[in-house]
Amino acid sequence: MPPEARYDFRAVTEDDLPLLAAWLAEPHLAEWWDDPETEIAAIREAMDSIETEPLIVELDGRPIAYLQSYDPHLEDDHPYQDQPFGTLGIDISIGPPDLVGKGHGSAIVRQYVELLLEEGAPRVIIDPHPENLRAIRAYEKAGFRAFERRDTIYGPALMMALDAEG
Repeated sequence: MPPEARYDFRAVTEDDLPLLAAWLAEPHLAEWWDDPETEIAAIREAMDSIETEPLIVELDGRPIAYLQSYDPHLEDDHPYQDQPFGTLGIDISIGPPDLVGKGHGSAIVRQYVELLLEEGAPRVIIDPHPENLRAIRAYEKAGFRAFERRDTIYGPALMMALDAEG
């Protein structure tokens, strides 16, 4: 991926839900997400929440990924409330299968995390499944470092963090 590529982030709309459902049915995502119907219902709910911000990532006007950021301190009983106040979590999935493994994941994460840190987040966390080696490598390329393995209400997680420069 060219280093000059810049991604645009925009809020998910109702019109995006069929595309997201199609992406979630793709084998590279179905392995790590619940069934599309359950996930779309959760995304629809997140669209109206204060704790989660669901986003579409675009490259040159083309939707290529789903990204969500969340504040674990705004959600009752969230398993990551032990993180420093102000910590934000993110999740990302590249949608089109032909774009997987091309460097977009780490580049998108790097660009988005830079925005979160500039806005004052002291730490950004991400929690891939410990067996999702492709995602773990992408997050490491983006600057994240693993600090703990947990079993959460969401399943097994490798906790990874990127902290603001102190």
